[in-house]
Amino acid sequence: MTKDIFIVGSGHTRFGRLDQSLEDLIVEAAREAMEEAQTSPAEIDAVFLGHFNSGLVPDGFASSLILQAYPELRFKPATRCENACASGAAAFHAGLNAVRAGGARNVLVVGAEKMTHRSTRDVTRALAGAGYQNDTVEAGLSFPQVFAIAAKEYAKRHGDPSDAMARIAAKNHENAMKNPLAHMHKQMPYEFCREISESNPLIAPPLRLSDCSLITDGAAAIVLSVEDAHAHDASARVRIAAAEHVSDFLPMRSRDFLAFEGPERAIQTAFKTAGITANDLDFAEVHDCFTPAELLIYEAMGLAPKGQGARALEEGTVYASGSTPVNLSGGLKAKGHPVGATGVSMLALGFRQLTGRAGDIQREGAEWGLAFNMGGTAVSNYATILQADRA
Repeated sequence: MTKDIFIVGSGHTRFGRLDQSLEDLIVEAAREAMEEAQTSPAEIDAVFLGHFNSGLVPDGFASSLILQAYPELRFKPATRCENACASGAAAFHAGLNAVRAGGARNVLVVGAEKMTHRSTRDVTRALAGAGYQNDTVEAGLSFPQVFAIAAKEYAKRHGDPSDAMARIAAKNHENAMKNPLAHMHKQMPYEFCREISESNPLIAPPLRLSDCSLITDGAAAIVLSVEDAHAHDASARVRIAAAEHVSDFLPMRSRDFLAFEGPERAIQTAFKTAGITANDLDFAEVHDCFTPAELLIYEAMGLAPKGQGARALEEGTVYASGSTPVNLSGGLKAKGHPVGATGVSMLALGFRQLTGRAGDIQREGAEWGLAFNMGGTAVSNYATILQADRA
């Protein structure tokens, strides 16, 4: 990048089982981001939407719904980006690359998904379409079953991760209690998450209900601007210090899924580009679609050696009071996982952390943050390093 690129505004609807339409959610998040950025619609050069859909809603041409936010957005180029559960990060990268290439100076990025009006079975089937379909075994797996395989293999190689998984779930539900935008404001103590019960049944052994992220509606948005596009106060903008995208083979049989090579490569390359290490982070928002995923991400980040991710919990590193809090928002586990919105939500809330606008989930004095959004079985991996602008 010849010039620094910044996030200068954010929008974020509440996540949950919502009455609003997909259009309503997109418009709400877009308007909030534009108002916070103090950017006029006329200044926006392009808009990008992260939206997985996969038949969940009839709005198959959703990108142009962003234009409903302001009449002045009419005729702006609008593009939908889909990359499974990383569709939000894909939209962000598309916007970022438009600015990098000199084709835009100000870009509006929105991520949105409407899911709760469909049955759990329908949503599970739709999401499973992000798996490899040209293998009868893999095509028959739901994503809970996929991450159950990961948990079982982890147990074989490193020891049973069930205790660590329960601690991750309890941590993220505790964090969500302070986030008014989160889907679930219900504490799930470690003891509840650890035990199999009528209220916490096995979904795909050894995954319990408490190990699975939420089916959610919601939207989030950010405004990206090149360095000299606006005279923003430094305290109201956040620099994109690094943004890496690493894709891996889709078939699980073609790689060692448990090695999490794609996430590790994306995260470690982002650290190198930004000139920092995991020890410099003040927080991280990561893709805990299932609790084994967060455990593996600790290791990909370098918070613990391979096979020892539980140490990040045992030593308190990833808790709200720890040196590197992970998922202060509640994560996908409790904040919710409206698929297309997830990657943009991480960036929007990261922006708020680094500009002191995160409310009760604020990490005081935060200067560095990581957002890691993942599509499929660690297939599409996006790692972004955000830096507070103190200039």
